[in-house]
Amino acid sequence: MRRFINAILLVAGLFGAGLLGVPPTAAQTYDPRHPVCIEIYTIDGRSIDCSFATIAQCAATASGQSAQCYANPMPRGADS
Repeated sequence: MRRFINAILLVAGLFGAGLLGVPPTAAQTYDPRHPVCIEIYTIDGRSIDCSFATIAQCAATASGQSAQCYANPMPRGADS
């Protein structure tokens, strides 16, 4: 009986150790409902926001920042 319990603990431990090695999944960065994205660079890293309808709208937001606007690589219809 003790061998059986040890085997169960070993399998559970190996499974738990395997979970520690799995990286977390990232959320969808590109919102397919909007055709334009902005990438903003900061001292802490960068962020991407795909909530713009036009390049002009994005450019107004990017003005004065270390940022760039570009076409959304996942436009509506590409997610199917």
